Amino acid sequence: MAGKTLVDLLERSADTFAENIYLLEKTGDEYEGTTYRETREAVHRFAAGLLSLGLAKGDRVGLISEGRNLWVIAEMGILYCGAINVPISVKINELSDLTFRLAHSGCRMVVVSGGQAHKVRTIRNDLPDLELIIHLDEQETCAEDEIFAGDLMARGEAWLASNADEFERIYTSVEENDPANICYTSGTTADPKGIILTHRNYTANVEQGATVLKVTPDWSSLIILPWDHSFGHTVGIYILMHFGARLASIQTGKTPMETLKNIPENIKEVRPTFLLSVPALAANFRKNIEKGVRASGPVAERLFSMAMKNAYALNAEGFNRGRGLRTLRYPLHWLFDKLLFAKIRTQFGGRLQMLFGGGALLDIEMQRFFYALGMPMYQGYGLTESAPIISCNMPRRHKLGSSGPILEGVECRICDEEGNEVPTGEKGEIVARGENIMAGYWRNEEATRQTLRDGWLHTGDIGYFDEEGFLYVLGREKSLLIANDGEKYSPEGIEEAFCSGSEYIDQVMLHNSQDPYTVALIVPACERLGAWLKAEGHSPSSDQGQQAAIDLIRDEIDAYREGGEHAGIFPPQWLPATFALLDEPFTEENGLLNSTMKMVRGKVNEYHGDRLAELYTTAGKDIHNERNRAVVAGLGV
Repeated sequence: MAGKTLVDLLERSADTFAENIYLLEKTGDEYEGTTYRETREAVHRFAAGLLSLGLAKGDRVGLISEGRNLWVIAEMGILYCGAINVPISVKINELSDLTFRLAHSGCRMVVVSGGQAHKVRTIRNDLPDLELIIHLDEQETCAEDEIFAGDLMARGEAWLASNADEFERIYTSVEENDPANICYTSGTTADPKGIILTHRNYTANVEQGATVLKVTPDWSSLIILPWDHSFGHTVGIYILMHFGARLASIQTGKTPMETLKNIPENIKEVRPTFLLSVPALAANFRKNIEKGVRASGPVAERLFSMAMKNAYALNAEGFNRGRGLRTLRYPLHWLFDKLLFAKIRTQFGGRLQMLFGGGALLDIEMQRFFYALGMPMYQGYGLTESAPIISCNMPRRHKLGSSGPILEGVECRICDEEGNEVPTGEKGEIVARGENIMAGYWRNEEATRQTLRDGWLHTGDIGYFDEEGFLYVLGREKSLLIANDGEKYSPEGIEEAFCSGSEYIDQVMLHNSQDPYTVALIVPACERLGAWLKAEGHSPSSDQGQQAAIDLIRDEIDAYREGGEHAGIFPPQWLPATFALLDEPFTEENGLLNSTMKMVRGKVNEYHGDRLAELYTTAGKDIHNERNRAVVAGLGV
């Protein structure tokens, strides 16, 4: 058992795995380890320092930092005081968004890394509840209401010397239904909502996840996702803690881009047993792998293509791998694995057994790709409100294309608009119940009432169960395409297929809001499209080159129509009849992606409203229109 609180969890793990390495961090030339015993001691000092400064049960403390040892130590230190941690994404750069989260939660203190400190200092006067800034990195100067974490922990060590009994009384009084975190949503349609997750929400989800994820103490993972991300938080920090395994952080660079560039090398150094991923990250992994294959020359590229086709046929949907005549493909797969796939796996450290996919819908073709390489990506489903795991594929039981069976200890139904459960195979809203379901939204009773009804979490996601109990998630109800006859369809699977299946399409958003036909906004892969034009002897500035590039994008989409390579995968009416090429990608900076790299559809619709409107005119329906040509012409700039 994980124990009823996160405090119990750390205490038990520190007793059981005292000398095992828990935290791995690289600040110099190599990774250095911190044991479970050392982690607990650091947490005790951090918590005692907070208590010496007057932090009390129920108080809120913000935490804004890149992943590092002190992230875990700070969060656990806050929780040992009976206080509530408010983890905030480092990717939030809009100061009004940061102000809202800290003010709405009423944070008395905030813990910040050196790279984030300037944000809090800038909005300091807009936060009347904020009494103290705790710096994880030493500052040249500190104001009276600021303190360095090292000094805080030294203060805590001194306080513990004479208050050990009081400290034990405080941390053992933390109860399972006490709030542990307030996690804010991205706020894509309105003000962000603060999701209240209790200690028991987390420990219950750890227990539920542990029924299918059999980690051993020699396992390790490099947590690439932001540590405030619910998926990385539970499956990274706490499930690893539960099993006595190792948690590694990315080496922080001087800039976010430098940090990203450290990931490939850090993976090789940590040699993770599993990795956590979201679709955007999986797509980047895949593109880098394919780029490496292309760089090896045309012979290697042809061999890789043959190897993948053989592996796809052998693996099928995973659960039926190698059955029947497929067994004849094993010898060839073994050969290709030795020649090609094993070398690719060395780029991931050589010990990687699996990747876990969470977040948005993951295209089945992407799952087949990693499965073929011998690094299966098992898709799961959940959301922050469920702490987060509801279902998950695992080695013992999985089916590619699905989000797996429901975890033991979680109840899940598919309901119609009236809240009635629908038969197996029928689509409806996914609703769930269990000890992992949130307590509600902070200071938002109306949203809580709408989302939590009779103990059931109404997710707003559409899905269905197959006959074997596998959950299929189709997408967000609010994201559905709606035809002019009222029929609805989730666009996410199509969008993911276009992006992962075409090297010339980077991003895409489909649109149909009771319109005559579906349209698409497409961000082309400019570098690859430009290289293709050059190889074909075309110039982006010429009429012929512009037409050829636009036709190429059209052909990538037409592959899913009747007679195409991927015909029959998607209903024809939801494939775009026309498209607009965009010269600006969807990014966090322009607000079109949120901090978890998901597209913010409402903002995309607003930002590109004129292009969408134009696509329903005679001029816009012609894919060779002037605006599309201008985007291609820009490739030559």
